[in-house]
Amino acid sequence: MLSRRAAFWLVAVTTSTLLAASSAPSPLYPVLQARFRFSSSTLTVVFAVYVLALLASLLTVGRLSDHVGRRPLLAAALLVDAAAMVVFLSADGVGALVVARVVQGVATGAAVGVVGAYLLDLQPADGSRLGSLVNSAAPTAGLGVGAAVTGLLVQYAPSPTHLVFAVFTGLFLVLAALVAVLPETVAPVPGAWSALRPRVSVPRAARRAFLGAVPTMVATWALGGLVLSVGGSLLGVVFGQTDHAVVGAVLGLFAAFGAVAAVLARDLGPAVTALSGSAALAAGTGMFAAALAAGSLPLFVVSAVVAGGGFGAAFLGALRSVTRLAQPHERAGLLSAVYVVSYLAFSVPAVVAGELIAELGLRATALWYAGLVGVLAVVSLLLASRAARRPATAARG
Repeated sequence: MLSRRAAFWLVAVTTSTLLAASSAPSPLYPVLQARFRFSSSTLTVVFAVYVLALLASLLTVGRLSDHVGRRPLLAAALLVDAAAMVVFLSADGVGALVVARVVQGVATGAAVGVVGAYLLDLQPADGSRLGSLVNSAAPTAGLGVGAAVTGLLVQYAPSPTHLVFAVFTGLFLVLAALVAVLPETVAPVPGAWSALRPRVSVPRAARRAFLGAVPTMVATWALGGLVLSVGGSLLGVVFGQTDHAVVGAVLGLFAAFGAVAAVLARDLGPAVTALSGSAALAAGTGMFAAALAAGSLPLFVVSAVVAGGGFGAAFLGALRSVTRLAQPHERAGLLSAVYVVSYLAFSVPAVVAGELIAELGLRATALWYAGLVGVLAVVSLLLASRAARRPATAARG
């Protein structure tokens, strides 16, 4: 049996691997779109079904490990994710891609709930809040690594569409086997069936803060949905970038700098974190739109870094601003509400954009999308600025 320290880092690696696999298809989308000849609107549907399946699984199966134990549910989720990779390996059309993404979403949603709790269970008892930090940084770091590594494999490796998913199949099988050496941190308790019932609620004390955080949640995750669904297509169509390694690296930068920002902001207060993140998000979105209008790839890369950092800091600040107002027994329902808003913003606008691409074209749709996200980012900035001033005003009063 592994020590708690070693187990903590194994769970952290598992978290990053799960999210790396979820972003792996992003650099592959242009390749798969050309091979199976489907439209941009279909592409966004393939992206969105994963997010919706993840959300449904997270809201139902996510708390099940509190009743049956961490290890059984994590092992099962990893095996289901391996099965999703096998479906990707044998995909012969868009229907198989949809099935693979749904299965992957179910597995990832179940696993995210387990690994999040596991990290908190196993974190060092030194007051460092390492579990919370890794919970914030590991998923976005995994998204970045998955996109970047997949881009490299697509560009330089043989049979990349098969190799990527074969590698992840092997990784998930190994990680599922390693679950056996993890210490169990939860004793099975009754109530497993009731745990499958979704609980979405916002405590009265947190409602005002939650409503104030909604523009931030929507702006951050909507931009993330655009970048990870059609970002590869934008790089090809608008900037003429056909090097898949570059495509993967640019998409990876957006997610990776979200993780970097979360680490850098770990000791800041929620209001300051949200304020700085919203400012970076607004600036990055403006750069994103300017890069599309001018056809400037260097500016697009800079926008990915700035907007990615804004994503990480703004969402972390919004999350902290609401969770600190909830009692321990209220946090699960509140986090579910945050997940619902965030993942719907991650998926639904991307699907709408996919439908508009057929009418307006890819560049024009992305510009309109960026404009709306920019407006939300400015609203988020104004609300965060007001929240940051409120303690000082109260102190003077």
